[in-house]
Amino acid sequence: MDTSKKFDGRAKDYTAGRPSYPSELIDRLYDRYGFSKNSVIADVGSGTGKFARLLLERDSEVYCVEPNDDMRLAAKDELRVFAGYHSVNGDSENTSLGSGSVDFVTSAQAFHWFDTDRFRAECRRILKTGGIAVLVWNIRDMSAAINRELYDLFKAYCPEFRGFGGGIKKDDESIVSFFSGNYERISFAHPLFYDKERYTARCLSGSYSLKQGDERYNEYIRDMEHIFDKYACGGEIVIENSTVAYIGKP
Repeated sequence: MDTSKKFDGRAKDYTAGRPSYPSELIDRLYDRYGFSKNSVIADVGSGTGKFARLLLERDSEVYCVEPNDDMRLAAKDELRVFAGYHSVNGDSENTSLGSGSVDFVTSAQAFHWFDTDRFRAECRRILKTGGIAVLVWNIRDMSAAINRELYDLFKAYCPEFRGFGGGIKKDDESIVSFFSGNYERISFAHPLFYDKERYTARCLSGSYSLKQGDERYNEYIRDMEHIFDKYACGGEIVIENSTVAYIGKP
């Protein structure tokens, strides 16, 4: 199955509910890892452009490579105002970009969908000599009770739920393999704040999430709202979260 199809019809919820990434991470990439306004970057699995926007705001040139039509079109609506934005209908194994054409490859909240070996080969093809890759995730703190309850909710209702972040683990073997064991890992505290509308959109944006019309959808929404109401303070909840990036040569 084409895994990109799992996001069909989810672009609106993805745009509304998915979080961005901390400015501290972007500062670190530009201050320490060579990113600049002159950089050419391939953001692979770019979705609705949450991560790419932060690079475009630094005046870098960004090729947003996304195979899902709904997500790619949503990104166009969000990012077309940036001069350095390019929309690319491609995927992790065939970006359609030229050999040796980019300084950096980034992938935020997407690597767990990729074939590691084929993505590494494509990165090596499109990167300039010395170019590096950056893999990024928002990772929930599972010591927080609300995250454990949400995990149980998705486990109970969503047969395709494999865990948050696609079940990716710290220093996952797929990450180690992609970088041949030679990479840096950096992490930043990044708690997420949601009102009920954005919280619901976040829950529904998951590739695994039930959709309206699915069996047990109404029960799913009921229990989802119950969790929000249980933890809300002043109409808002906090999802304890950190942003983690793995950086190196593929």
